[in-house]
Amino acid sequence: MSLTLVMPHTEAPAVALAPREQEALRHIAAGCTYVQTARSMGLSKHTVDAYLRRIRAKLGINTTAELTRLAISLGL
Repeated sequence: MSLTLVMPHTEAPAVALAPREQEALRHIAAGCTYVQTARSMGLSKHTVDAYLRRIRAKLGINTTAELTRLAISLGL
């Protein structure tokens, strides 16, 4: 039995994300913590937090669940 996730908004956002923002988003959506993401990207956890705050501000996202949904819709 396969599980299919159906999302009401499957369009990609109109606002472009920088490559490092996309990379940070990919790590968080995969379940990594800010510290794990920072280590993987060679950054401080504060920089990862800044990337994710920028994404949230650009797209009006408030939760990690919404960030994950965005990552899925972008194919990250």
